[in-house]
Amino acid sequence: MEALAHSLDLAMFGAACVVLMLGFPVAFSLAGVALAFALIGWLVGVFDMSFLSALPQRIFGTMTNETLLAVPLFVFMGVMLERSKVAEELLDTMGRMLGSVHGGLGIAVSIVGALLAASTGIVGATVVTMGLLSLPTMLKRGYSPELACGSIAAAGTLGQIIPPSIVLVILGDQLSNAYQKAQLEMGIFSPETVSVGDLFAGALLPGLMLVGFYIIYQVFIAIIRPSSAPSIPKAENPGVTAREVIHALLPPIFLILSVLGSILGGIATPTEAAAVGAVGSILLAGYRLDENHSWPIFLAAIALIVMLILTANVDLRVARNDISQADMIATVGAAVCALLLAFGILSALYRIYRKKVLVPVMEGTTQVTSMVFIILIGASLFSLVFRGLGGEEMIQETLKDIPGGAVGAMIAVMLLMFFLGFFLDFLEIVFVVVPMVAPVLLQLEMPNGDPMSPVWLGIMMAVNLQTSFLTPPFGFALFYLRGVAPPSVRTIQIYKGIIPFVMIQILALVLLWHLPSLATWLPHVIYG
Repeated sequence: MEALAHSLDLAMFGAACVVLMLGFPVAFSLAGVALAFALIGWLVGVFDMSFLSALPQRIFGTMTNETLLAVPLFVFMGVMLERSKVAEELLDTMGRMLGSVHGGLGIAVSIVGALLAASTGIVGATVVTMGLLSLPTMLKRGYSPELACGSIAAAGTLGQIIPPSIVLVILGDQLSNAYQKAQLEMGIFSPETVSVGDLFAGALLPGLMLVGFYIIYQVFIAIIRPSSAPSIPKAENPGVTAREVIHALLPPIFLILSVLGSILGGIATPTEAAAVGAVGSILLAGYRLDENHSWPIFLAAIALIVMLILTANVDLRVARNDISQADMIATVGAAVCALLLAFGILSALYRIYRKKVLVPVMEGTTQVTSMVFIILIGASLFSLVFRGLGGEEMIQETLKDIPGGAVGAMIAVMLLMFFLGFFLDFLEIVFVVVPMVAPVLLQLEMPNGDPMSPVWLGIMMAVNLQTSFLTPPFGFALFYLRGVAPPSVRTIQIYKGIIPFVMIQILALVLLWHLPSLATWLPHVIYG
């Protein structure tokens, strides 16, 4: 009977992949396949239907999960910045600033990709935006189609790894549950935790390392093949003033620093920082849409900064018996700042609504958020049935029996996730695969005798998923780019152009494998 249950597990996983590749909606595919195999398992006597009674509790747990509140807030922040033409101005300014050197447009795409990744975190939106704005310009200036397409697709996927990333928020939530489960199974009844903030800190250095590798590759190509990455003649490049650079770069960089700084500085949780980012994106959009009347926006931005500083340094709780005079003054000041901030937000929202931007932003945010959470519910049902058929024990035995111990098991999981990334979105992989394999991996010891770091495991998975997003022939980023590329660009050129960047991604994975401190050093410094 156990062999039959395990056979149903494997068949269920295969059936889910087939149904997804046929194009059926993800959430309903996962839930429908799970229900079908639950019924088959019950009919043959290897599945207990009482497992399904845990689904309502899981859905309620998702509804009350404060960490996952960061998802709609970061989505809102990204969509708002995309609609308010921030990306367009960034690309134009950086292109004019670096266009006079060989490879300058490619370097500009890598830098802007990193900035958009840190401010939007949505891979599809970034690839499409840069494909629409940068690809025609690069082709017009004589860039080889392969280099132009590869640069844009690779830079667009940086939203997978550079925080604040939606992938890291969801992955952090799943890894937190897996880490606690692994410790409980090891007999540790006061388990340590891993948070989304840990993953954000751990992803920062690897993300910047990837940006550096992309830029080095652009410079290398510009040196050995200048005709593939020509400069813009000075007569055709009007250049850029310091004021234009500040105008384009300062607001998004300030917003990124506010969000990441509040998390890494311990001022705010990722969910609270996501709220700061959402408010900041509203103010920035309101400013960009009507720069002639910007004083309410500046006033609100200053108020927001003052509130963050007061929160970090003063106890603002009013439900206390003893409140010093200094604390009372700070509390009143914070209340005044809150009123100024509310005034600035209302002013910005009015401008955004008047320019017909607010409704599309809300629709886009609702669609993406609904997709994420309906997939989470479908994946929860899938994992319940998978566990009910004994899949968890099967995976545990399989990974522990792989030659090479933790190293062999880790390589097997990385290869599996890389392969699944050809066919499945990161959401399905994170929601379905990670809860199954992470608790087992986190119980294994590395060759040096230390337990596997959950932060290192999470960053390895994130970079791996980013690599699979780029790999021909099924990489999602390639499909996004193909959809907006001019007809003159052939699909084979997109595939050829992305191969060097896939090699760079694999190099990053190898470096992370041999130097885990790239992912673990900054969280240790910040959080101890």
